[in-house]
Amino acid sequence: MSRVSKPHEIVERALELSTADGCVVIADEGSSANLRWAGNALTTNGVTRGRTLTVIATVDGAQGTASGVVSRSAVTADDLEPLVRAAEAAARGAGPAEDAQPLVDGAPSSPDFTDAPAETGSDVFAEFAPALGDAFARARSGGRELYGFAHHQLTSTYLGTSTGLRLRHDQPNGTLELNAKSPDRTRSTWAGRSTRDFKDVDPAELDAELAQRLRWAERRIELPAGRYETLLPPTAVADLLIYQLWSSTARDAAEGRTVFSKPGGGTRIGETLSELPLSLRSDPHAPGLESAPFVIAHASGDGASVFDNGLPLTSTDWIREGRLEHLTTTRHTAGLTGLPVAPAIDNLVLEGGGEQSLEEMVAATTGRGLLLTCMWYIREVDPATLLLTGLTRDGVYLVEGGEVVGEVNNFRFNESPVDLLSRATEAGRTEKTLPREWGDWFTRAAMPALRIPDFNMSSVSPGV
Repeated sequence: MSRVSKPHEIVERALELSTADGCVVIADEGSSANLRWAGNALTTNGVTRGRTLTVIATVDGAQGTASGVVSRSAVTADDLEPLVRAAEAAARGAGPAEDAQPLVDGAPSSPDFTDAPAETGSDVFAEFAPALGDAFARARSGGRELYGFAHHQLTSTYLGTSTGLRLRHDQPNGTLELNAKSPDRTRSTWAGRSTRDFKDVDPAELDAELAQRLRWAERRIELPAGRYETLLPPTAVADLLIYQLWSSTARDAAEGRTVFSKPGGGTRIGETLSELPLSLRSDPHAPGLESAPFVIAHASGDGASVFDNGLPLTSTDWIREGRLEHLTTTRHTAGLTGLPVAPAIDNLVLEGGGEQSLEEMVAATTGRGLLLTCMWYIREVDPATLLLTGLTRDGVYLVEGGEVVGEVNNFRFNESPVDLLSRATEAGRTEKTLPREWGDWFTRAAMPALRIPDFNMSSVSPGV
């Protein structure tokens, strides 16, 4: 066998080796670079590279089509045939796949399918690193300590099928998380950013934001649990609505298992979820949030199907001007539910609010309210209502008469994002944000701040 090492050659060779009725091959070539710092000084940096190959074999039988999926990392030419045979054996040993559909065909090939994979490296931080050093100096002179990390990843995905698809997508993904602490470690706050190339993140801007929050925290106020008017910043809104998106599969809703199930049967599509004209959408071509324009599915589930690999993706409104429009639907679950096909897309945007910044929304708070920094440890309590619980973290601030007057204790909250949308009285300006809780899995989001008149802080938490 000829030696193959380029991703497109590996895809082609794996397809040649296949003896199954159908085959899908996904080669993911990734590289990453990172910086870490603590106490106003860089601590580590590094660059990594890796390859993962996924082979999906489909076998037709008298009872239907079965599928077998095998993924392995660091695949070499000698690993290809055993990998293909393992996927075929898995398919032949499995029962008919419930989500079986004809493999996608007819999509134009990507013109760069045979090009070398894109790569990232330490040069992605060429402008960012010196600016970070300047931020360290300012923080040191201002009596605060900066901790955090910057991570950039670039993954080139090559997808080939026995039906002739040859598709390729390059996905950059950058995150910046920055913590500022007082020297005695009694005060702490956080800021994060999502970026494609680190050219649109300013450490000085983040440091100034964190310095202000540390100043707010110089006055400490203890508050009891209860319902408070609360300003949720974009990062917190993203965490809540990403979980809502993950919970919005059409099949689960149609079978009566989720908050999107209609009493008596069916789904809530068509119902008004918010009196504000809010629209929640995903768009693979959203500027600054670009994601794969076709389905890339390494495994099947209620929200994804390996048989849909290569299916084109277009902008999808999940909620349009407050009204539920779509649920996540594969070709298989579309057949089960009668709903249109609406595959998952790897970004999320909430629009329809005003142009107010978070600072302007704080200034417009006439009575007493809370301003959150972020949320963490979010867990589901009740799928029927999508009730979630979690903790506030790194700063909850008391707002009185349009001004922040101090920091209060942390809380555990109990809320449903669907219910929050129905009760929100104001939405601000939509901006790119990094979800704190889900940032390891979902980074491409743009959200406004939301004003909730009666956010349920169910108990006081000792969390920081």
